[in-house]
Amino acid sequence: MEFNVSSASLLKGILDVSKAIPAKTALPILENFLFVLRGETLEITASDQELTLRTCVPVQEGGEDGSMAVPARQITDLLKSLPDQPITIKTTSDGSFECLWVNGNSSLPYFPAADYPEIKGAGDDAIKAAFPAQVLCEGISSTVYATSDDEIRPAMNGIFFDMDLDSTTLVASDSHKLICYTTDKASVEQKCSFILHKKAASVLKGLLDRSEAMVQINFDSSTVVFTMDETMMVCRLIVGKFPDYRRVIPQNNSNILHIDRLQLLNTAKRVAVCANKASNHIKFDLSEGQLELSAQDLGFALAAYEKIECDYNGESLSIGFKSSFLIDILSNMSCGNLVIKFADARRAALIVPAEEEEESGRICGILMPIMVS
Repeated sequence: MEFNVSSASLLKGILDVSKAIPAKTALPILENFLFVLRGETLEITASDQELTLRTCVPVQEGGEDGSMAVPARQITDLLKSLPDQPITIKTTSDGSFECLWVNGNSSLPYFPAADYPEIKGAGDDAIKAAFPAQVLCEGISSTVYATSDDEIRPAMNGIFFDMDLDSTTLVASDSHKLICYTTDKASVEQKCSFILHKKAASVLKGLLDRSEAMVQINFDSSTVVFTMDETMMVCRLIVGKFPDYRRVIPQNNSNILHIDRLQLLNTAKRVAVCANKASNHIKFDLSEGQLELSAQDLGFALAAYEKIECDYNGESLSIGFKSSFLIDILSNMSCGNLVIKFADARRAALIVPAEEEEESGRICGILMPIMVS
């Protein structure tokens, strides 16, 4: 096995898949990249058996087709230290491979490709869907922070893809907050759904960040395959039933606040400095034309409040929230102006972009209140 390749191209390829290399594993072969040479294409695979990443790198003067498992840490460190230049990689008869560059070379061990576990994709009954890369990236960014770490309800530890012929909604919730991102840009062949674990979602977001391609999705009851550009991601799905999120979205909250998102975000951050560190409670006092935010920690004699002029239409209302949850939602929305709809101090608030925002309706947040004195 021998081929020539740009060191920068090879480094980019291995970095694209390196997040699937496990930090600890009972299967040492998974600490390696799988290199498979086919003609003038080098296929690079990394896997922890839950998540698999694969990409293709063009090579020059590829010799006889072949495959080998290459130590991930050593080859990555070597390529990071090389300036961009052509390199030659070839196997030797003593179970090692050489990496040759302009004025030097290195010799590293490799392992039989046959020892690498077989990577299985979705089955013959897989459902197909497609997303524009940037839409999928935005959907994941808008929801992944709201996922849970619940060992009892694993379905809450991922993003729920609720896909229909006319629209697709990505949903995440940790029981205290719920975020929905809806788009009509995705295409799917039938009504369907799956739950993508938040770790896989975060890795996928990184791959999509600079891509303009269409992402092809194939999935069955246990496995999903995302294909974009020259890269493929295979991962296991969370098996379970996601709660019926539509039932918890408030429909008749009649107390309505219109406010600048950044102004509310920055005020919440300032006031939250004096909140109790254990509870992070922050209080909203709403009256006509005015919102007052306050927080206190009696144990350390801390207190803060700030008044904001706003457009509020409704009854005078005092309601409490966990400041970290509120700040999370406000930080991860991109609109300029918000509408927050309240029912009373005990029921969830609905947070959506203002009607005049171009993307109005694509994202909504639901935040559960807390009791404050």
